[in-house]
Amino acid sequence: MNRSDSRYTKFALCREMLETVGVIKGFDPAVTSGVAKDIAAAGRLFCTGEGSSRIFPAKNAMRKSLTWGLPLQIATDGSRQAAGYNLKDFAVFCASNSGRTKEVVLLAKMLKAQGNKNRFCLTANEKTLLEQECTQSFVLRCGGEDAVAATKSVAEQALFYESVLWHIGRRDTAAELAALPAKVDTALTMAVPAAVVEAATKARTIYFAGYNDGVAEELTLKTNEITRRKSDFLEGTYAVHGIEEVMSKEDVVFVVDPIGEEIQKFTDVLVKGVGCTVVAIADRDTPFTTIRVPSAGTLTQYVYLAAGWNLLVEIGLALGINLDKPERARKIGNEMAG
Repeated sequence: MNRSDSRYTKFALCREMLETVGVIKGFDPAVTSGVAKDIAAAGRLFCTGEGSSRIFPAKNAMRKSLTWGLPLQIATDGSRQAAGYNLKDFAVFCASNSGRTKEVVLLAKMLKAQGNKNRFCLTANEKTLLEQECTQSFVLRCGGEDAVAATKSVAEQALFYESVLWHIGRRDTAAELAALPAKVDTALTMAVPAAVVEAATKARTIYFAGYNDGVAEELTLKTNEITRRKSDFLEGTYAVHGIEEVMSKEDVVFVVDPIGEEIQKFTDVLVKGVGCTVVAIADRDTPFTTIRVPSAGTLTQYVYLAAGWNLLVEIGLALGINLDKPERARKIGNEMAG
């Protein structure tokens, strides 16, 4: 993307993606210091929401907590499924930018009726239906989004959850956080190889593979919303464990942060076997065509996400799509009246 080119800036989606840099720069981890104590005392955290409010924010936190060995159990699922769980001993974060997402509001109501006092909500608006059902509410500072596809709010939600872990684990991330905005800006504005964009525009299916930390999965969702192409998330090594049977040479697989030990397998099965295009999004060179981004240490997932957004914008524009107006997708998937 180019900040000074109207080809990009005429779209709210692009403007909001680029505003993510300022959102990260203005994020204050102190906002979660109090609630982190409540969550640490509970020892269990359940993060719920629908779509982009849950995928990357919750799964990024899960991977970080497990990687760091924190004394905190984190789980996530959509609100309808969560309604069947026993969450009485969990601190529960209900995320909904609108504060009116039906599934999330109904779950909060149920937890309230059950007497769970650790009911928290994370929204982009004040005085919402969801806030009425929770014991404490937190409002994002990123501002509203006009594009249907959520972007800057996703980054802030993820930082919010992750900062809870920083407090619990007493991790000093000040230097990494201070350096992150510039690296995200680089990922958002770097040139995407024309050959990669062209291959994606011709693909029958655009796949994203990678760790189950929400990055590749969130980009899969964004592919549907931004490019109108069919997309699928292939967790870990799923791409080489059966689905290759239905892949074609026209397909493209974007591998986010390839697992070193699996690169040869991906080469043998996908490149040599299927004959499809494999492109890596990584902070290092790989044997594949690589969209290389700067490393941000433990925060590199945010840079990968930004690079993926940049890629999808280029694909969408190449296809002549109005990035702000999907034909069927809605800003609030299932809105609760009231």
